[in-house]
Amino acid sequence: MSLVEILALFTVMAALALVPSTSVALVVARASSAGFSNGCAVAAGIVAGDLILVLLAVLGMTALAEAVGSFFLILRYLAGAYLIWFGISLMRSKAPLQVEHSGRSVSKLSASFFSGLLLTLGDVKAIFFYASLFPTFVDLATIRTLDIAAIAMITIVAVGGVKLGYAYFAGGRCVIWH
Repeated sequence: MSLVEILALFTVMAALALVPSTSVALVVARASSAGFSNGCAVAAGIVAGDLILVLLAVLGMTALAEAVGSFFLILRYLAGAYLIWFGISLMRSKAPLQVEHSGRSVSKLSASFFSGLLLTLGDVKAIFFYASLFPTFVDLATIRTLDIAAIAMITIVAVGGVKLGYAYFAGGRCVIWH
């Protein structure tokens, strides 16, 4: 992967991680109701789920690229068109982020971790995102182990960093105004 591809992938992943979604709601809800450490555990579960989806997407798309050859170029353009449509849809949606306080505290970090993991693995939008993202940014016909490691690090830093930011602010660590 070139530096431009790495920066583009990081930018897209961080921007999409910032968009309010069910994963953001879960991080905020756990951090605000059970503390920053539970928000961190949810964020770690989300990142673990994303890493699983990254691995499945890269391995699956690489096998597909080898099987279908030049048809894969058409698939890359379709995936790019899907991302553009998805981005426009997200910008037009005005769904507010709502957090409900259930009154009970989640004390186990493992429960928070697994809730983030399962939420991500069951998120159809995340699955489609990863299935369409990598053919757009990465030439899967020539992908190397180092490229996969770079994608994993980008995922950890971009998605994990954004989700930790949400946990930090929701966990009461920073008071802006009253």
